[in-house]
Amino acid sequence: MKAVAYLMIGLCTLIFGCREEYEAPVPYQFVSPPGAGRFTTSIRQAMEGVYAVTNGADRFGSQVALKWTYTLEGADTTFYLSIFAGQDAAFFNLEGRPDSDSLVVAGFWRKLVNTETGLVRFSVRTRRNGQIRNFSGVSRPGDTLMLDGTYGDNSVQPNRRLTLLYERPLNSTPYEILAHRAGGRTSDLLPTSENSLDMIKLASRLGATGIEIDVRYTKDGVPILYHDNKLNLRLIQKNGLIGAVEEYTYQQLSSHVRLINGEKIPTLEEALETVIANTTLRFVWLDTKYIGPMDKVQAIQQKYRQRAILARRDLRIVIGLPSTEAVESYRALASKENTPILCELDTAVTRSLNARIWAPRWTLGPQTEEVKAMQAENRTVFVWTLDEPQFIQQYINEGQFDGILSNYSTLVAYYHYTRQP
Repeated sequence: MKAVAYLMIGLCTLIFGCREEYEAPVPYQFVSPPGAGRFTTSIRQAMEGVYAVTNGADRFGSQVALKWTYTLEGADTTFYLSIFAGQDAAFFNLEGRPDSDSLVVAGFWRKLVNTETGLVRFSVRTRRNGQIRNFSGVSRPGDTLMLDGTYGDNSVQPNRRLTLLYERPLNSTPYEILAHRAGGRTSDLLPTSENSLDMIKLASRLGATGIEIDVRYTKDGVPILYHDNKLNLRLIQKNGLIGAVEEYTYQQLSSHVRLINGEKIPTLEEALETVIANTTLRFVWLDTKYIGPMDKVQAIQQKYRQRAILARRDLRIVIGLPSTEAVESYRALASKENTPILCELDTAVTRSLNARIWAPRWTLGPQTEEVKAMQAENRTVFVWTLDEPQFIQQYINEGQFDGILSNYSTLVAYYHYTRQP
């Protein structure tokens, strides 16, 4: 996985592009080292929670949320510890590390609102009556679990103190944390490209319980993942191709186009297979970016809904209807059985379609009465695309929504998991 992403700014042309490059290096490569297996299920469960930040609060805020996730590669399971902070949309991605006398996690930290990043390392310990001991997996009465560590900037070895003290369990109220563009935007300098297979695998480590992905058709009718309506240097490496993705066959795109971090543009089938085979994500929102028939996307949706059932996965795959054109494409389907949909238009259209999910844009406000009415009809209500920290906090603490779609799923995770009843 390439360690540098690029942000396009200024005026650039598609042919003679002059994108200025900004670095946000991810200085730590995960290698699934020996020793990670020492973090047993009971230890991981004990570690999850809301922690107070003592040393390091000026950089990362006064509290953080710790959550374990995992990915699958065949029979291999890799566990990751994510730490979500409210300050500057900071997050940590960590793995268990081998050590002779203590449980250790190490990895990197990033702030999504800027280019700040660095290395971090923690030892898992307990504190009792002023005495600090290595955590063995069993807490005694009066023990406080703590992560005692250091962090650094960029690739400098960690040299600044960072201490986290356990305060309380995570908020366990059901809530969908939906990550935009399969996990995050290329422009936010993440270590993998938006709408890529690697981004789908990264999404849960960024706090997501589900993802939104952008679906378009190639010239020969293959549904693929791509957000913008044209090939451009914001999303792809320079290659000489210009125009809309719909003007090229899948073979042409596969052979000549690479996303910013070197990945191929994936097909919708590859994306859904990755969700089922490699992640624990429980929701996929297929955002309809194309104009035209919906039957191919419907067939793929039904195929992978069945795959999820056979795999015993609790996974919802829904087709989003963001426009009147998309609504008409849905109405034109010969059969609508086994075709869950999400409607972004008003409540009247949502009801007329019998859509089980309503998703208004966040700028329309909390819409508390409308949300309650839809939920009383056994409908789920999400809000999109919300990136403003103060409104994320307000909508979680005061709103009635069942989930938020955001480019900053780490922030949604932070405010959700730290919320107190």
